Amino acid sequence: MSELALWRRITAGILLLVPWVFYMVYPAYNMAKPELGGVPFFYWFQTLWLVITAVLSLIGVLLLYPSKR
Repeated sequence: MSELALWRRITAGILLLVPWVFYMVYPAYNMAKPELGGVPFFYWFQTLWLVITAVLSLIGVLLLYPSKR
């Protein structure tokens, strides 16, 4: 991993840090309105971030381990 480019490690770290920061600002999205299809904001926002977290984690792992595709 020492020969891995610095920009890859920094980018992967940022991608893995972004979801963590959003989950920590809980009071910012702890609300019931607006609704999407009858589902309160809190629930669909959390579900949306689960998908975003999975995608960002995948990209981060691919950046850190490019030869393991």
